[in-house]
Amino acid sequence: MTIVNVLSVVCFIVFGPLIGGLLSGIDRKLSARMQGRIGPSVLQPFYDIKKLLNKQRIDIVDTSMSGLLLSYMILMIMSGAIFFSGSDILMSVFVLSTASTFLYFAAIVTSSPYNSIAASRELVQIMTYEPAVLLACVGFYLVTGTFNVGAISQTDSVLLWQLPGFFIAFVFILTIKMRKSPFDISGGHHAHQELVQGITTEMGARNLAIFHIAEWYENVFLLGFVALFALNKNLWSIPLAVVLVALVFFTEVLIDNVSARMKMKNMLRITWLVTLFAAGLNLLVLMLVH
Repeated sequence: MTIVNVLSVVCFIVFGPLIGGLLSGIDRKLSARMQGRIGPSVLQPFYDIKKLLNKQRIDIVDTSMSGLLLSYMILMIMSGAIFFSGSDILMSVFVLSTASTFLYFAAIVTSSPYNSIAASRELVQIMTYEPAVLLACVGFYLVTGTFNVGAISQTDSVLLWQLPGFFIAFVFILTIKMRKSPFDISGGHHAHQELVQGITTEMGARNLAIFHIAEWYENVFLLGFVALFALNKNLWSIPLAVVLVALVFFTEVLIDNVSARMKMKNMLRITWLVTLFAAGLNLLVLMLVH
């Protein structure tokens, strides 16, 4: 591992939650503007985390899930660290899936009926988006011949032009991963949930803070994955990747504000159809070409 790789990992670990928190604040501000409101400060997520960490600890709630949520956050950090170190993208995705499993266990470990139902929905969401994520990794391999993130980012051209179907499928499931409507089935960031706040219903204050920080890490990792579709060895690809990430982020916020939450079965059916059609067609073309 080179010094650049080490610095990339350190930057992700140190600045990941800062960038993720700012993105969360920008999300709130954009959502408010779309709804005709002024909205909170972009720094509001950090104030919320500080408030949660300063609240009194309730051992009855915290003891049952603290370890699982800490594991969830640590695995999320590991997933991003593997990715930003330029290592195996498949390994990064597998660790990400393991982190999601720990979140499921953290939700189901309580006896709350709200959490139990939300946990089952979280499990369905994992089943829904995993194919698109794995197919995106396969797409990178078919075009570049490697699963190594560093090698993928040093290709001669913008991979988006060769992987449009995989990109569409991945951006589509980002709505699930970022807990946006219409796919905020197991939990969301707005006060319109049928199940109160889904998987976070029974989380104590500090556990909720850990959950949000882990999500900030995850969002930075996911947007880094989006940037990989544009990055190559040419320096001009860096601003192109930034623009692509900004457009995808804005699109997710827009979809969240113009969509109503749909039923779980519809989410599963529509997502798999988009994945099979977009990514599957792209995969077929690549196999024929190569």
